[in-house]
Amino acid sequence: MKINGSHYRSIWLADDKRRVQIIDQTRLPHEFVIANLETLEDACLAIKDMLVRGAPLIGATAAYGVCLGLADGVTDSHLSYIAKTLKAQRPTAVNLAWAVDQLENQLLEYPEAERLEIAYQEAARICEEDVQTNENIGLHGLELIKDIWQRKGAKDPVQILTHCNAGWLATVDWGTALAPVFKADEAGIPVHVWVDETRPRNQGASLTAWELSAQSIDHHLITDNSGGHLMQRGMIDICIVGTDRTTYTGDVCNKIGTYLKALAAFDNNVPFYVCLPGSTIDWEISNGLEGIPIEERSADEVLWVRGKRPDGTVDKVKIVTDKTPAANPAFDVTPARLITGLITERGISPASSEGLYQLYPEKNNS
Repeated sequence: MKINGSHYRSIWLADDKRRVQIIDQTRLPHEFVIANLETLEDACLAIKDMLVRGAPLIGATAAYGVCLGLADGVTDSHLSYIAKTLKAQRPTAVNLAWAVDQLENQLLEYPEAERLEIAYQEAARICEEDVQTNENIGLHGLELIKDIWQRKGAKDPVQILTHCNAGWLATVDWGTALAPVFKADEAGIPVHVWVDETRPRNQGASLTAWELSAQSIDHHLITDNSGGHLMQRGMIDICIVGTDRTTYTGDVCNKIGTYLKALAAFDNNVPFYVCLPGSTIDWEISNGLEGIPIEERSADEVLWVRGKRPDGTVDKVKIVTDKTPAANPAFDVTPARLITGLITERGISPASSEGLYQLYPEKNNS
């Protein structure tokens, strides 16, 4: 992704090759701030308070969090403490535990004196693989967009609805749900993106719209309740979203509100696709509603809204009286029956165990 002419990833090492640098996503879209992570506690805070978010980026940050934690000790017991601490930060995104387990299992095979260096190498490998994985997701999704465009006579823009942010900022680079959009734009296929604001954190408004603006891609911000209306009037060609955890049977857990979009798409015969890397598939859970833990976040995220005042200052305002409480489930589960297909780095499959096992035969132990 290029910002003001400079290429950025969402996470990288500082010049000293030890500190980790990220884009503080809580400050977007009004401020572009680079934050330094120097300790395990810094990495945990970045994940918990959503300076970084999006399943793949959470995983990458957790991998570097292991590296930062090892600066305070490399023993087996301390490594176990680091792993437990990181995995406790957010329960829903499977990539967090996946990345931490990858590093912990790998490091236990090495002498203590070598662990810090090996950890940085493994974290870098996870980041590089994420970039290639997401670019491949983009290439597979591009074919869907290209097909729609050709069926429209290769004239009118392809109308895409997305929810939350599953773009470059949710990964190390390219994104998941936005990767096909970026690839289509790169290929000269005109697209227009309807961007759900995505209450209560407004990741669509503050992140997705910001990314599309930075790439000069045509888009409109809409309220979360507008999608069904647009689908009823034939104004959406395809829905593309991301996911924080997907069962091996095809149930998808994504930002709260995704389920409602899938219902509207199903009722209006609009294709509904989910983009995901293989690392986001939970091969242990068959029923998403019963098996995926749903994070309940602070009520303050619902009660307060952050924005820019007319004088240019960025502030928070409360939208209800002090007597009104709020509930804040962060995710919902979309059943596989509502999903047209899953776009992975290995190709597109039906939202089913048969489809996913065909793409990932090494996971089929039956």
